Amino acid sequence: GGGMWAAGAQRRAALALAAAGLALALALAAWRRRRPVREVLFFPSRPSCIEALLAEAAGPGAAARPCPCPLPRGDCSLSRLLRRLLSARRSLELCLFAFSSPQLGRAVQLLHRRGVRVRVVTDAQYMGLQGSQIGLLRHAGIQVRHDQESGYMHHKFAIVDRRMLITGSLNWTTQAIQNNRENVLVVEDAEYVKPFLDEFERIWEEYNPINYRFF
Repeated sequence: GGGMWAAGAQRRAALALAAAGLALALALAAWRRRRPVREVLFFPSRPSCIEALLAEAAGPGAAARPCPCPLPRGDCSLSRLLRRLLSARRSLELCLFAFSSPQLGRAVQLLHRRGVRVRVVTDAQYMGLQGSQIGLLRHAGIQVRHDQESGYMHHKFAIVDRRMLITGSLNWTTQAIQNNRENVLVVEDAEYVKPFLDEFERIWEEYNPINYRFF
């Protein structure tokens, strides 16, 4: 029976080795899939229909009706920016000079409805311009704060789930997205995210309406 026992032990060892190999392969695949985001987006973004992307993010059943518009489907800088934005599960901090893109506005409202904690800091002079999304965001119940000083609140950055930074030259306006030469950097790197988060919190406190001075 010694030979049989040895054969059984060998088989068990081979199975254990195969299982360990599979576990390693799965762990490696998961690591590859979760490699920190490092992405550069350039604008202008070519015109494309992103209705399906927004519908998919809105929940099951929403994407049932294909959009009848003649714009091409497919990947573009705007759709990639939207995907990064819509990946938020817990929190979204927005610090934006100008925000008038209806698509990005819809995405932010969608996140808010999904239970993501959204906070917006913006520029007082720009938030009142025609086409601004800020009033709609406020109406949806999203917290918005603005400056009360002569200089512009000129930042253009977003932080997703306190771990992904989206920043660059791009104002969140249709004009900039469709016509301007712009850049956006998307990074998951704590060393970059932390100072931006700190800056956001500092501005958020400074722009607390309690501190407003009325003459």
